[in-house]
Amino acid sequence: MKDIPTKYDPAKTEDKWYAYWMNHGFFHSEPDDRDLYSIVIPPPNVTGVLHMGHMLNNTIQDVLVRRARMLGKNVCWVPGTDHASIATEAKVVAKLKEEGIDKSDITREEFLNYAWEWKEKHGGIILEQLKKLGASCDWERTKFTMDDDLSESVIDVFIDLFKKGYIYRGVRMVNWDPQAQTAISDEEVIYKEEKSKLYYVRYKIEGSDDYITIATTRPETILGDTAVCIHPEDGRFIHLKGKKVIIPLVERVSPIIEDEYVDPEFGTGALKITPAHDINDYELGHKHNLETIDIFNDDGTLSEKAILFVGEDRFKVRDLITKELEDKGHLVKVEDYINKIGYSERTDSVIEPKLSMQWFLDMRELSKPALENIMNDTIKIHPPKFKNTYRHWMENVKDWCISRQLWWGHRIPAYYIKGTNEFVVAKNYEDAFQMAKIKAFNLNLKKVELEQDNDVLDTWFSSWLWPISVFDGIRYPENKDIKYYYPTNDLVTAPEILFFWVARMIIAGYEYRGEQPFNNVYLTGIVRDTQRRKMSKSLGNSPDPIELMKKYGADGVRVGMLLCSPAGNDLLFEENLPEQGRNFVNKIWNAFRLVKQWKVNESIKQPEHSKKAIEWFEAKLNQSMQKLDDHYNKYRLSDALMMLYKLFWDEFSSWYLEIIKPAYEKPIDKKTYDATVEFFDKLIKLLHPFIPFVTEEIWHYIKERKDRDSIMISLQPEVKKYDENTLVSFENTKLVVSAIRTIRNDKNIAQKELLALNIRSNGQKHVDDFNSVLTKLTNLSEIRHINEKIEDASSFRVLTTEYYVPLGDKIDKEAELKKLKDELRYAKDFLGSVLKNLGNERFVQNAPGKVVEMERKKQADAETKIRVLEDRIKSLK
Repeated sequence: MKDIPTKYDPAKTEDKWYAYWMNHGFFHSEPDDRDLYSIVIPPPNVTGVLHMGHMLNNTIQDVLVRRARMLGKNVCWVPGTDHASIATEAKVVAKLKEEGIDKSDITREEFLNYAWEWKEKHGGIILEQLKKLGASCDWERTKFTMDDDLSESVIDVFIDLFKKGYIYRGVRMVNWDPQAQTAISDEEVIYKEEKSKLYYVRYKIEGSDDYITIATTRPETILGDTAVCIHPEDGRFIHLKGKKVIIPLVERVSPIIEDEYVDPEFGTGALKITPAHDINDYELGHKHNLETIDIFNDDGTLSEKAILFVGEDRFKVRDLITKELEDKGHLVKVEDYINKIGYSERTDSVIEPKLSMQWFLDMRELSKPALENIMNDTIKIHPPKFKNTYRHWMENVKDWCISRQLWWGHRIPAYYIKGTNEFVVAKNYEDAFQMAKIKAFNLNLKKVELEQDNDVLDTWFSSWLWPISVFDGIRYPENKDIKYYYPTNDLVTAPEILFFWVARMIIAGYEYRGEQPFNNVYLTGIVRDTQRRKMSKSLGNSPDPIELMKKYGADGVRVGMLLCSPAGNDLLFEENLPEQGRNFVNKIWNAFRLVKQWKVNESIKQPEHSKKAIEWFEAKLNQSMQKLDDHYNKYRLSDALMMLYKLFWDEFSSWYLEIIKPAYEKPIDKKTYDATVEFFDKLIKLLHPFIPFVTEEIWHYIKERKDRDSIMISLQPEVKKYDENTLVSFENTKLVVSAIRTIRNDKNIAQKELLALNIRSNGQKHVDDFNSVLTKLTNLSEIRHINEKIEDASSFRVLTTEYYVPLGDKIDKEAELKKLKDELRYAKDFLGSVLKNLGNERFVQNAPGKVVEMERKKQADAETKIRVLEDRIKSLK
């Protein structure tokens, strides 16, 4: 057997074994007759780099994937990246600016060449980083949302939904991102509560010296006002019904309208109406047939329609117009005000409600199966608390604005006939040209008279097809991959994209496959710092995952991430977590080295304590595997890891190895050694999904392996029957061992000095099964059962059994009396609380029978303990 290095070296080990796995094709899958486990990666932005959220998400996926592989399943984990229209275009625009190139000065084709060049240079970084983590993806199946086959699928779906009448084009109020200069969906708007101002401005009544005062948080939009609205039953404004106001500064005469929408309690009870720049005002404008004046350019500066402050930024205008209103006597007062302001999730720019011609997807009918099949648990959400959030979103679903005013992405396949309002939707220019000639009743139509829509589709319009399109199920719905791998088993993602992505994938799944895209949705928490802030580059509170892996090893970081990340709950990350993970890995390594260093003597008879230790740990291992299966089935991966952590550290290392290890420089018997190595083999197989690198290294040290052998394709150990009584007896034995060790420690009695143990049973009998273990661990000269208490002995109790360790002149009677009196006082207080419950008639009548029975057992145990303690105190006096 080759020498095992003193220290485990993650850097050498991780690269070695990942290359081994890749070279042998262990991650690759093809359809066959085995049970299937398939999963698709939530595609990260193609230009992104690994952050802590990716680490958590992909570690969880890899745990599920590796375990499924070790259950003998055909595993397919599809990796890939998302083209991320807004984020990628912003990066390319910024890069071009650094080179002195403005996007507006180049053609679309030139810009796309730069974008593809950027993608090729930066696009593979995050996937390579995932390999460092140990992610066992089927890299041969790597996809990108703008690959030719996926792009064709997106266009096919757009055309199909347009033909079905779900996709339409129209002017609507949208969320406009002035920085990215594109519309974004409602779900991409993040609302933040901020300290703001409420401006009270008075509007002159036409033909009168009277005024009406309104309150607004956005005085800059006064320039686009076309009405003032009052509640029809508000008595304060009866005299103004039917009259008109003069809009300040621009002197526009506009009507006073009445509508029950107005809240008389807000501000002054009078509301300024700007139909072009507020969704509610837009609805009122439509209802009351008001003029709509769009005062903003796409970049958030004021347009010529504003008349004043043209070309100035909207927020600068807020200050300028406030001063102007004050100078001209229109500003009544300004108050502090807390309100919620919408920000673009992508650029963090304040959203501007804006009327715009956009493409929309009607979601009402399409979304029905996606709601029904979550609520009936065809698709299970873990943890289930998110079902209500999902239901609320889906019951209030709005039409999806799917067009974006960008160049990077899937260009909308709509073609406009110049000089008309007509358009056709087609897969390519040639098909569109033939359709346009028919639609325009003009067979002489020239190709130059046909122009494709400049907008691209929302990035989510490609990623909602991801579980289908990665298997080419849109273009070829009967191909072998889609029929075998779909629906996938699990989806691991974050709660914040439950509607963005998860719901939409479910919608697409039922529309294009007639079934769910996955069976389970595992929602991770958000990685936060100890101040509960979300980790981000801007806050400087997010460590570099690659640096963490260099410092603590990939296995150490994986353990650190998972030890405290229950599904759906946030992970409060601090660097002592991966340090704890590294320490665990080192503990496993050192324990293995200890075992492999023992000399084996085949002629030695197996000691009784070793035999009993093996019997106990075999039962403990099977009990743990049974619990482990339950944790996996309930997606409690953090609990699963913690259980294995304690099983190895506490049970195997601290107890089992302590019992069976041979005396210094003495050999071990072969039977015990073989059983111990077998336990090690099973333990590292159970641990492999969580810590793949160190377990592979150790597995190859356990015995000689053949080429193509790997722990990752070996089978998980199977649960066997075990004796529950063995486990109970050993837990009691642990308590006895700990108590005797405490006596030695308290009395300064050396471990080499022999002690005798006397056992006096009171009701519950001491089980002698593990007396050999007791003798080994506590260095006992004898163990005997007695009927009477012993004088001059230190004593303790485990349940109702009394244990005496005769100490002769070693015992300090005063100290022992004090300890026993303290125990007696506690026992009496405990009995008092139990009797209080049992004396409560309502408790006895209403509590479940088992609870009352438990209280009565507590009473009996406490009374027995009190009698024993009183007798012991009496004997020492």
